Amino acid sequence: MGGGGMDPKDVFSLGLGLNEPWKLAGHRLDVEKRPHELHLEVVADRGALFPCPDCKRACKAHDFESFTWRHLNFFQHHCFITARVPRIDCPDHGVKRVTVPWARAGSRFTLLFEQAAVILAREMPVAAAARFVGITDKRLWRVLQHYVARAVGALDLGSVRAVGLDETASKRGHNYVTVFIDMDRADKPVIFATPGKGKACVAAFRAFLLSHRGEPTRVAEVVCDMSPAFLAALATSFPKAAVTVDWFHVVQIFTTAVDQVRKAEARSRQLPKAIRWAVLRAGDGALTDDQRIALAELETGGFATAAAYRAKEMLRWIRHADTPQAARWRITRFINHIGTGLDPTAMLDPVRRALGTVATHTERIIQRWKSSHSNARLEGLNGIFQAARARARGYRNTATYITIIYLLAAPLPDILKSI
Repeated sequence: MGGGGMDPKDVFSLGLGLNEPWKLAGHRLDVEKRPHELHLEVVADRGALFPCPDCKRACKAHDFESFTWRHLNFFQHHCFITARVPRIDCPDHGVKRVTVPWARAGSRFTLLFEQAAVILAREMPVAAAARFVGITDKRLWRVLQHYVARAVGALDLGSVRAVGLDETASKRGHNYVTVFIDMDRADKPVIFATPGKGKACVAAFRAFLLSHRGEPTRVAEVVCDMSPAFLAALATSFPKAAVTVDWFHVVQIFTTAVDQVRKAEARSRQLPKAIRWAVLRAGDGALTDDQRIALAELETGGFATAAAYRAKEMLRWIRHADTPQAARWRITRFINHIGTGLDPTAMLDPVRRALGTVATHTERIIQRWKSSHSNARLEGLNGIFQAARARARGYRNTATYITIIYLLAAPLPDILKSI
């Protein structure tokens, strides 16, 4: 009983997805390299016609040049494809280099290699993914930026009606990025990210929205922080949108005030041990025994930090109001109660400033009770930012940070289909 196995050339041709006029001419294994390298040679049929990259018209070859592409590993061996790729002389478009079916124009990786690299970058830090596939992280970043930019360019934002925005630093203290999300999307909500912060970012988003079938006048609500630059820009770029100050940022300004008071007081007197995380995170999770002891000492020791901490904790009472009217009443009582009870010491000025900010933005804060959108969406952005920093670890600038934010959290379902 005879049997004929598949020819090795057929196996490789099938794996590469080769079609006419391309075929596999040979292969060799270089065992002198570590890891070993498998080299595949692809050639075109003699006298073949090739499609013009612009109009697809079949044209004769004008001249040839040899190129090499990195392909997926063959078992443990690094695999490379080499081919002499022609330029054609199109009557309408002139001399053009043809596009090969296994790689995109200008890339030195095969489409399958790039697909595997993108999948890995979604699951692990880019530097680790680059090591895994055996290329430099700079080359992998270029692949990611190409496909992410193409997928972002294809976004359809015609249904966007509610937007949230927040800013974050790609590195501690500088290189800000402002991120915009579709508040109606429960999953992968990021629709735009841009370098910087402030008014110019809002104008950039408006232009992006218009260029992706969106309509600024149909945006009914914008959820943001209390930045004067953001608020002024929103009034210009989205004049019909109600502005909601998200609760996360209300808590944040008082958390910052507590920390400022704590730092100032620590310079003049000894604070209880473990107090830093006790006052910043109380209520957000279980306290340790040391933190509970520290809070008890704080409350009984006449510390200015205790007064700041009580103001922050009273925000919970406001948050649990059932109606906009109840919220307005509670905010008014909160401002009066905390303001009149504060010691006049300058050490508590950060709390007074926070109270003033809440008073200025009371109506926008109350909009939270009228909104159908969860303010937790913006708070959830912090998790996205942290994940993006981890993925871009070791090679993080504004452009790479934005690329990872899009890769992890933008609605780009076709990014792999486009490869």
